[in-house]
Amino acid sequence: MLNELLAAEGITDETDVEYIHLLVGDWQLISDLSFADLVLWVPSASGAHTVVAHSRPTTGATLFNRDLIGARATGLERELLDTAASSHELVTKVAQAKSLGVNAGTDDTEVSAEAVPLVRDGATIAIMVRYSEEIRRRGSSRLEKFYTQSAMSLLTMIAQGAFPDRDAPSGARHGEPRVGDGIFILDRDSHVQYASPNAVSLMHRLGHRGEIEGDYLAEVVSSLSTELRQVDETLPLVLTGRAPWRTELEVGRTSVSLRAIPLTDAGTRTGAIVLARDVSEIRRRKRELLSRDAMIKEMHHRVKNNLQTVSALLRLQTRRIDSPEAKGALTEAMRRVSIIAVVHDVLSQGVESEVDFDEVVDKGLRLTPELTSPLVQISLKRCGSFGTISSADATSLALAITELITNAIEHGFPVAEQENLAPGETLTGHVWVTPEREGDHLHVTIADDGVGLGEDHSPGNGLGTQIVKTLVSADLAGSIQWQEREGGGTVAILDVPLRPDSYD
Repeated sequence: MLNELLAAEGITDETDVEYIHLLVGDWQLISDLSFADLVLWVPSASGAHTVVAHSRPTTGATLFNRDLIGARATGLERELLDTAASSHELVTKVAQAKSLGVNAGTDDTEVSAEAVPLVRDGATIAIMVRYSEEIRRRGSSRLEKFYTQSAMSLLTMIAQGAFPDRDAPSGARHGEPRVGDGIFILDRDSHVQYASPNAVSLMHRLGHRGEIEGDYLAEVVSSLSTELRQVDETLPLVLTGRAPWRTELEVGRTSVSLRAIPLTDAGTRTGAIVLARDVSEIRRRKRELLSRDAMIKEMHHRVKNNLQTVSALLRLQTRRIDSPEAKGALTEAMRRVSIIAVVHDVLSQGVESEVDFDEVVDKGLRLTPELTSPLVQISLKRCGSFGTISSADATSLALAITELITNAIEHGFPVAEQENLAPGETLTGHVWVTPEREGDHLHVTIADDGVGLGEDHSPGNGLGTQIVKTLVSADLAGSIQWQEREGGGTVAILDVPLRPDSYD
């Protein structure tokens, strides 16, 4: 959506768009430190200014009761934006709320609007405006004063093109620290100037009992060295605020996510912000999920091995039986067990609740040639993709498709046809499996160019057909029908509604 809004205002340069995305991806930090709304205005060729993004603070009340995206600047607001765009400097205007288009209490409420131009190659590509109540901007408590000072440092860096840092790791991570979780504000020598109450509590949970403000944050953490587990090599740079990196530290059962934002002015280091968050519960749940996923994979692997053992035992039993009917029945049972083993084999290779069904079908196709007579050469081909299928449906669907392929081979190219062959001649045939995905619906056709259904146009009532009908109607809640194929042969048409977690 942001790309579309920028393109509509003529901003299509990839470098400029990426820079704006970096800012919008990180400006919640500034909004929370400022207790203020942030609005991104983009100038157009006609001289107008349009809002393309809006952020509200999580640390205070918003000044706007609706999103401003798409709004156009007028009056004092436009004057402010024009001045910032032409001067390439941070510009502040304090005025009554109504004159700045702000819905803050009464119309005579004083609102401060600070416009920060985003300058690229000497041209203003956008303007970020911070809207806050004037009384809140000055700060009434120690926390507010340090927060707003840090926010002002970041605004200055934006105006100078130093924030956001393109070399910093981009994108939020699971457990990303936020302003309200805990913040340390460091001076240029990396002493802790200010530690928020939540940050102090976090250090106490880690085992530190002394003062924090006035000390080096790195020394405070190093005093816990006997309790520290694995230490990331980036930890010292993050704790001193000298690099815009992220890291984690773990003391006992407490895990803390840390993020450093160096503060500069005209290229000179002035201090740093270090955000901290207790992510112990998040990491514990992640370890539990990894353990569960490993257990599920192992379970599928063992089931697959057991089924392969059953298949091997059936094969041994088949070799000891002379009756052709009994041998055929055991061979079909062996094939059915093998296709179920294929599904569990695919499931054992990942932890997702969905299966790459193309892989299952392709492995199933490789199992079927052994069913054919030496006098018959069958070409099996999948035309199209099944995509991913819910693991709950995968076994039943795989069995149904395999049974239909088997029926196509056995009944499409019967023994009677083979007996009419000349010595050394073979009977050739084709079987096509064609899946089609239509939203939450799967349509599959299994076609062959064999002898067709015959005069009664019925697929028969054999065990394979009964299995297919039961699987499709009872397990998959779908439907199946057979019909003559144009040009000779048979077509089985399978319609199955997909479960919600099996969408592409």
